[in-house]
Amino acid sequence: MRYLCHVLSILILSSIPALLFGQIITWKEIHPGIWKGTAGKPDAYDLLKAAEATASPALARLPKQDFPLDQTAITCQLNNGKSYVRLPLQRDEQLYGFGLNFQTIHQRGRIMQLHADHYGKSDNGRTHAPVPFYVSSLGYGVFVNSAKYIDVYAGSGVRKDAKNPPKVMDRNTDKNWEAHPYSDAVEMLIPAEGIEIYVFAGPKPVNAIERFNLMSGGGCLPPRWGLGFTQRVHRLYTDEQVKQEAKAFEEKGYPLDFIGLEPGWQSKSYPCTFEWDRTRFPDPARFVKEMDQMGVKINLWTNPYVSPDAAIYKNIAPYTGTHTVWNGIVPDLSMPQARKILFDQFEKEHVRIGVSGYKIDEVDGFDSYLWPDVATFPSGHSSEQIRQTYGLLVQKHSFDMFRRNNMRTYGLVRASNAGGAPFPYVIYNDNYSHEDFITALINSGYTGVLWTPEVRASKTAEEWLRRFQTVCFSPMAMINAWSSSMQPWTFPEVAPQIKALAELRMQMMPYWYTEFAKYHYNGTPPFRGMSLEEGFGMNVRKEKTPTNLQDNPYEEAVTREVKDQYMAGEYLLVAPLFTGQTTRKVILPKGKWYDFYTGKLAGDGEVITITPGMDRIPVFVKDGGIIPMMPASLHAPRAGQKTDIEIRHYGQKNGSYRLYDDDGETFAYEKGAFAWRTIHVERAGGRLKGSISAPENGKPNSVGNVTWRFMTE
Repeated sequence: MRYLCHVLSILILSSIPALLFGQIITWKEIHPGIWKGTAGKPDAYDLLKAAEATASPALARLPKQDFPLDQTAITCQLNNGKSYVRLPLQRDEQLYGFGLNFQTIHQRGRIMQLHADHYGKSDNGRTHAPVPFYVSSLGYGVFVNSAKYIDVYAGSGVRKDAKNPPKVMDRNTDKNWEAHPYSDAVEMLIPAEGIEIYVFAGPKPVNAIERFNLMSGGGCLPPRWGLGFTQRVHRLYTDEQVKQEAKAFEEKGYPLDFIGLEPGWQSKSYPCTFEWDRTRFPDPARFVKEMDQMGVKINLWTNPYVSPDAAIYKNIAPYTGTHTVWNGIVPDLSMPQARKILFDQFEKEHVRIGVSGYKIDEVDGFDSYLWPDVATFPSGHSSEQIRQTYGLLVQKHSFDMFRRNNMRTYGLVRASNAGGAPFPYVIYNDNYSHEDFITALINSGYTGVLWTPEVRASKTAEEWLRRFQTVCFSPMAMINAWSSSMQPWTFPEVAPQIKALAELRMQMMPYWYTEFAKYHYNGTPPFRGMSLEEGFGMNVRKEKTPTNLQDNPYEEAVTREVKDQYMAGEYLLVAPLFTGQTTRKVILPKGKWYDFYTGKLAGDGEVITITPGMDRIPVFVKDGGIIPMMPASLHAPRAGQKTDIEIRHYGQKNGSYRLYDDDGETFAYEKGAFAWRTIHVERAGGRLKGSISAPENGKPNSVGNVTWRFMTE
């Protein structure tokens, strides 16, 4: 009888396929304020392995922090080969991140599947950078290190055994009944038999993001010329047409640091040969050299799908997937053999003749042209894993190629993921909503990637100017004229304003370059959302938190979603206007803020209404802010070139700033060839006075004469 009962119990258990098996999460502090948790059997191939992420030495210098969550409230269960992880949420916290979103900043209450893809005008998780990292308004971050499609329920589901269940309401009688009840957890489903999860302490949200970026090596440090101005020319331009375009910039006095060539530079594209079209570019090496002598570098468009007519086709074919993209074979770049063949070709044909970088297109998705999930790859990694990491792979190994040649690069890419912060690439796409572009710029700071609100075509001079204003306050100041052939002076009625903006971009290069150095060494995003700014949403006058549940389904979200203003570096608040707008509101964080252009007081921790006119993008500087500027120039300073500096101070408070310097072109900074110079502004005898520390012996020093401008006095 006992034997029969035992057999029956086995049969009953084996007939229940959906049994949940709890997994113990083992936690280990791997860096100060960063804990790694593992449960079950995580996949061997993941995002950090694809990026070959190496932690920044800066992590070791960070202060110790306590684990920011209740460890016992973080649970993992295995269900039919998938891992289910649950993390606690408090009533008063908001969530940010979960990839490069274009329409939403607040992510609490949302459901998405993190899936590498083009942006399809819906924040459903399908995006160019589906980074499985989120940061809480309470000052911690969470990252799930998986190269699989991850289902996310960001505080949307309610378990029947929830410790903090929502109040049960009767819709018939309670006017406060809500279709989306309060949820006390973030839940994620990962199609793997285990998880690798990281928790980042703050104490502030920006500190958690900094730790996340530093765990991958810190943010990228572009060359100085990368932060200048770039024009992408028509896709079928010849070498002579490119030269004439560059000459027109110089003759008209518009800054230009690099030009992007679109598909026509290749002998064949879609799929690609990666070889020069000798009818349009008969002598590529001479062309690139002549352009460099003009002060203009060359960037090449490509995608990685290999044409049957490419010289490398036969050699790389064994290391490609089963399916093609536009009839081109897909290199399995997770394999060293495929990487070597492809990037050796790039190095020989492009980099060694002076090509400065790439625009790597169509590595993001769009199911109708990318390889399907039924594809297989010779590495044995699933098509899903290759899709989630392909943007990382092209960035990592092209970047390594430039490092071997001791040339810094700065380019464009259509996809990235966690671990990609150190790679000098800016994401772009074919969507053209200006408003969405700014929301994406804000979200990039929560996600460890860079994004540009590029300018393409415009129907009116007003639209052209408004779009141009925002690219000049973004990671890459770019016109992409691959189809339109438009130029900065296309609309004569706003050409003077466009030139002034381009010159301002160049004048601000010492500030931009220093802010990117902070990204590299400290992990601080150079462009970021207002929720990361100290004092935002705290006792801001004339501002009320929405109570309409249609606008904000969670009363615990303590600040409203702000999608149209952002921080640019340490001191600047940027509040762009869009086509048709003549006035707008700006939420100023706690403290006094000053007009960037005039130095006049703009407001003190309040909501202001501004009518700035067409000529200027509204920019505000916090009290005590210091902005180092240089004279306007047509090209970024080259290695060894000294540049005069004007140091601007705003407001009444004392101020300080650390100005970064290196050669701006090579990787010598990785061997210690860099310098920080401390700027102080202090009040003495009723007046402000400035000082800058002396240059260090044996360290780079590109600073010429220093002048001071106290904007508010």
